[in-house]
Amino acid sequence: MSDQIKHECGIAMVRLRKPLQYYIDKYGTPMYAANRLYVLMQKQINRGQDGAGIANIKINSKPGTRYISRYRSVDPQAVNYIFGKVAKKFRKAKKLGGEEGLKNADWIKDNVAFSGEVWLGHLRYGTHGENSIETCHPFLRQNNWRSRNLVMAGNFNMTNVEELFGKLVELGQHPKEKTDTVTVMEKIGHFVDEENQRIFNKYKDEYSNNEITEVIERELDVARILRRSCRDFDGGYAMAGIIGNGASFVVRDPSGIRPAYYYADDEIVVIASEKPAIKSAFNIDYNSIQEIKPGHALIVNKDGSFGEHEILSALEKKSCSFERIYFSRGTDPDIYRERKQLGKALIPQILKAIDFDLKNTVFSYIPNTAETAFLGLIEGLEDYLSAKRREILLEGKPHLENIEDLLSFRPRVEKLVNKDVKLRTFITNDNDRDVMVANVYDTTYEVIRSGVDTIVVLDDSIVRGTTLEKSILTTLDKLKPKRIIVVSSAPQIRYPDCYGIDMSKMREFIAFRAALKLLEETGQQYILDEVYDKCVANPDAEENFVKDIYSQFTPQQVSDKIADIITMDQINAEVKVIYQTVENLNKSCPEHLGDWYFTGNFPTEGGMKVVNKSFVNFMEGKVVRAY
Repeated sequence: MSDQIKHECGIAMVRLRKPLQYYIDKYGTPMYAANRLYVLMQKQINRGQDGAGIANIKINSKPGTRYISRYRSVDPQAVNYIFGKVAKKFRKAKKLGGEEGLKNADWIKDNVAFSGEVWLGHLRYGTHGENSIETCHPFLRQNNWRSRNLVMAGNFNMTNVEELFGKLVELGQHPKEKTDTVTVMEKIGHFVDEENQRIFNKYKDEYSNNEITEVIERELDVARILRRSCRDFDGGYAMAGIIGNGASFVVRDPSGIRPAYYYADDEIVVIASEKPAIKSAFNIDYNSIQEIKPGHALIVNKDGSFGEHEILSALEKKSCSFERIYFSRGTDPDIYRERKQLGKALIPQILKAIDFDLKNTVFSYIPNTAETAFLGLIEGLEDYLSAKRREILLEGKPHLENIEDLLSFRPRVEKLVNKDVKLRTFITNDNDRDVMVANVYDTTYEVIRSGVDTIVVLDDSIVRGTTLEKSILTTLDKLKPKRIIVVSSAPQIRYPDCYGIDMSKMREFIAFRAALKLLEETGQQYILDEVYDKCVANPDAEENFVKDIYSQFTPQQVSDKIADIITMDQINAEVKVIYQTVENLNKSCPEHLGDWYFTGNFPTEGGMKVVNKSFVNFMEGKVVRAY
C-alpha cells in the first residue's frame, strides 16, 4: 500500500491439555509450548511492529511459588528478544538441574518460570498514543486469590470508552487510566471478582476457606463472567484472557469485526488472529482450523475441556474487509483467492479507461502487498484475450488484427515501481523535503515508449494520496508516458474507522478532500453546515449524516477529482484514478462484508456516533480522534 496505515494487533494462545511430562517425553523438550507460541507470533509479525508480550500461567502450582510469568518488549525485534529471555531461563535451569532436571516436569515447574500450561502472546500495532512497554499487552490484574487474577490481551477498539469508564466509577472503582484496554480489563475483572464471591457465598457453610478455594477454581463459570462483562461493549474486538486458576478464553464481537481462529486436538488448543500462523506452527490441514463465531467465546476450562459459548447474540456478520485486502498474510488460501478476484474484478473499468488499447499499455503494481491482486488482474486480462480469440476464430466475428499477432499477443507487464529505501530527512524546508520524499520510490527506465504508452499501476488502496502525489506519480512521469492510470483494488475510503485501524480523522482522506472540492466548485458548501447542524443536534443518533456530503456526486466524479488533486503541476502525463466498486468488493470477499470505511454503514451504534463526531471535529478544526 502506498499510503501506510496501521495494521491490527495480533493474539496467540496455546493451552496444553496434557501434563507437561507428556510433551517432554514425546517431543524431547520442556519448551514445546514456548516454541509453538514463538512460531505463532513470528508468523503474525505483520500485526506487531510496535511491541510484543507474552504471559504464562502454571496450573495447580504450590502456594508460595510464582505461577504467573510475563515479559513485554518494545525492542525492534521484540518477539526474538522475549523468547531469547525465555530460552535463557531454561539454559540456566540446565546448569542448575542438569539434563535430568530438564526431563522432570515437576522439577521444572518448581524451578523454572514460563513452564506453565497456558500461554498468551500479543503483537502490538498501536493505533494511537505513546509506544512504551506499559502500553504493550498482556495486561495483568493481580490478586492474592489465584482465581481472581486476570491476564488480558486483545485486538480491539471500543467506541464507548467514556460510557464504560462511567460504569466502573458507578461500581465504586477508581480506574487508573481512561483507555479501552484498562477499562475492558477492569470491567471483566469486576465480574471475575463477583463470580468468585457468588461461589464463595454458595459454599461458605459447607467447606473451609482452604477447601472452598479449590471449589471456586473448579466451578468458575467463565461464560457467565463474559456475558455480564461484554453486554455494554460497543466496538470491534477479539479479546483473550487467562484467569489465575488456568481457565482461558477468547471472546469475539457480535459482528465478527476482528478475526480469531482456533485448532484443537487431544494435546493442545491453539488460537490466533490468522489461520496461516496456526498452519505453520502445527503443520495441520487448513480445514481443521475453525473460526470462532461472532458473539461467541472459545473457553478452555481449568481441566482442559473446551467449547464455544454464545456470549452475545450475533449480529449480521461484518468482518473487516481490510483484513482480506491488506492486513492479513496472503498465504491464507482464501485470502489469496479473494485478492486475486479483486484484481480480476477491475478489468472492465481498466479496459474502458485505456480505450481497449492493450498494445500501448504497460501494467505494473505498487510493491509488495498489491502483488496478489495484480496476479488476478493479469489473469483477468488473459481471460479477456482468450474470449476475444474465441470470438474471432470460432465464431467468425470481424476483426482488424493480424491473426498471428492476435495469437501471440500477451499483456505487457513490467515492474516499474521499486521501493528503494525508507529515506529520512532532517530538512525543515518543505520544498526540499518533497524532493526527498519523491525519491522513496525508484523506477525501471527504458521500457516505456515516450508519449505513446499508458501505464496502469495497481495499488491496494488509496487512503490519503500523499505518497501517490509526492512520490509515485513523480517517479512514473519521469518515464514520459502518455497516461498514468492509478487503480485501487479497494473502493474509496470515505469514512473513519473506529474499530482498530488508524483512520480516525476525516480531513486525511483523499476522497473526503475531493468531495469538499466538488462542493466548492458546484456552490454547495452549505451542505457542510447542514450536516454539521444535524450532527451537533443529534449526538446520539444512529444515523450517518456524513453520507449527505457524498450523495451529491457519483463515485466517478469523486475519482476524477482525486486525480486532479494528486496531479501536481509538474506532471506531464494525463492522470486517471480507478477505484474498486463496493459491489465487486463484496462479491470477491463474500464472507467478509465489513465495508463501513467505504460505505458508511457502520455495524454498531457507536460507529455511527463516531463518524458524526469525527465530522464535527473537522468542522471545528479539532485534530483529534473521535473516540
